[in-house]
Formats: sequence, C-alpha cells, structure tokens
Amino acid sequence: MTTTEPILSGHDVSHQYGDLSVVSEVDIDVLAGTVTAIIGPNGTGKTTLLRILLGHLSPTAGSVEYSGPAVDRQFGYLPQQPTFRPQFTAAETLAFYQSLLGESVEPMAALRRVGLAAAHDKRVDALSGGMQRLLGIAQSLVGDPPVAVFDEPASGLDPTMASRAFEILAERASDGTAVVVSSHDLTLVEQFADRVVVLHGGSVVAAGSPADLAASTDSETLWEVSETVVDTAPDRPLEAQ
Repeated sequence: MTTTEPILSGHDVSHQYGDLSVVSEVDIDVLAGTVTAIIGPNGTGKTTLLRILLGHLSPTAGSVEYSGPAVDRQFGYLPQQPTFRPQFTAAETLAFYQSLLGESVEPMAALRRVGLAAAHDKRVDALSGGMQRLLGIAQSLVGDPPVAVFDEPASGLDPTMASRAFEILAERASDGTAVVVSSHDLTLVEQFADRVVVLHGGSVVAAGSPADLAASTDSETLWEVSETVVDTAPDRPLEAQ
C-alpha cells in the first residue's frame, strides 16, 4: 500500500559535532509501503541521518516530521550492533519486547518470519552473529510500527541470509510499512529498494529509483551510479524523478 504523501520527512536537516559537519541540509521523504535505501561511502553521515529521523538525535538545524498514525510504537529500529540479554532464548527475547507493548505473546510467528523458528530455544549468546541480526530484525518489527529503520541489516550475513533479510524488509513494505535501510550491499539495494538516496560528505548527491538513477547517469548498475555521483558531487547534486 503505497501513498503519495510522506509518512516521515526531513527538511533541511543538518547536524554538527563541534566544528565537524556530519549531515548538511538534507531533504528526505519516506513513503508508506516503500523501501527507501540510504547509501554512500563510510563516514558520510548515514547512521547520523537515521538517528535523526528516528528522533534519537536532534538536528542542529532543520526539522523532521512524522505524519503517520498515533500508535504505541511509531518506529522500529535495528542498529548496526543490536544487543540483547545473553541469557534469554530467542523466543524469550521477543516475548519480552511483545510484553512491553502489551501484546499477546506469540514469538514463534515472528521467529518463523525471519527463519529462526528452529532456534527458538537457543540462548542469545549461543546464536551466531548473523542469527542475532535476524533476531534484531524480528524485534524491530514487534508491534507492527508504521516506520521501520534498519542500519546495515545484511552486515555479517552470508549471501543467502542477506537476501532473506532484504526480502523480509520488502515484504513489510508490501504490507504498508515505511521501510528505511542503510546498506553497503548495493546489489541488494538495487533489487529491493523503491527509492535510493545517495549521501556523500553528509549531503544528498542523488535521489531516485534505482532504474531512474541508472538512466540519468548512463549506468548499468547501482554500483556505477554510486561511483559516478560521488565523483561528480562537488559540481552539483542529481535528482532523478
């Protein structure tokens, strides 16, 4: 269920740490029912921008507006380094988060969705790093938040698990969730994202669908798009409609 009005918008968003500008004058719209991917080189402000959109960090300038439904959990979030109580099992972990929202406790459905049903009785500290990341995806979706934000969800996953992680995000988007993801895996971004925002030096240097960005830069892949727009970033931003 895609709408034309954004459920989450950042307007002229900037953030500085002291004299260091990390995010500069970023405009971004996130629509329900879509996957919006934020890509760019390391250190270009992706995580800072995600934290600002979530309300975890106040922008130095600009504003963020959430216009979605007033629900108990507006945002789900998977950070780069998810942490859980190591002595809990996978099922107990999700049951704990469900109880915080007053939900009926049915962790197995959430675990099946991310392929961890067989590991429901394993302690978190016995799960592999990749399995913990899948558990983090399941936790971020507890309560069906209207906006779900994922910071490098495929990090540490083998190709099959990484593809499954992005499939889960796309499935959530198809159910109406506004999904925002940062990732260095541009092949998966190209496959699953509806819209891509390229950051460089904390600023948006290109934005559009993967196909439109490829066409506007005469590129065949999103990797080529990224290289092209980063190389030309000092000249002018690109906007593919």
